[in-house]
Amino acid sequence: MAKLLKIDVFTDVVCPWCLVGSARLDQAIAALPDDVEVEVTNHPFYLDPTVPPEGVDVGQMLQEKYGRDPKEMWARVEGEAKKAGIDLDLSQQPRMFNTAKAHTITRLSKPNGNQHELANAIADAYFLEHRQINDDNVLADIAVQYGWDRGDALDAINDENELSITAQLATSAAQQGIRGVPFFVFGEKYALSGAQPDEVFAQALEKTISEL
Repeated sequence: MAKLLKIDVFTDVVCPWCLVGSARLDQAIAALPDDVEVEVTNHPFYLDPTVPPEGVDVGQMLQEKYGRDPKEMWARVEGEAKKAGIDLDLSQQPRMFNTAKAHTITRLSKPNGNQHELANAIADAYFLEHRQINDDNVLADIAVQYGWDRGDALDAINDENELSITAQLATSAAQQGIRGVPFFVFGEKYALSGAQPDEVFAQALEKTISEL
């Protein structure tokens, strides 16, 4: 009889460490034995809830905040991304966007059973394809690849009630003590914060599965 492993993932699609952390999680899941069924649920979290719809210039923001060349700060996460098999160049995506709509289409994809894959696809579009994920058409294009009707996707990401629910959930996550992302919860018991090394993800999965 298969064991069911539930994993809750808190990320933001404009967070580079989330890109790395999700890749490491997925690699650890792929290495699990066949008798383990994994159910991943993605939850909204806003890296910066104050970002306007048109976005902000990340390099300029970091320069003003820390007084350093942003490329120095990007080098570390780019190096870790490369270890995870991701060719990341943060200078190629100059703007960080508001992610309310991206989180909403991800949240509403849970019944489709591919919520985590959709979230990863949006992050890839942003970081690796340098697409404007604040654009309704870009999000709809991605959603269609994961089973959405285009019109339904456009309606969903512009539904004020659904956007409000997403905002409430993102706020609730912060209120529950999640201060940064990526943040992972395994089997509703064990939490892991940050883009930890591969072996840490493997150990977390092994420990959780041993108690199922």
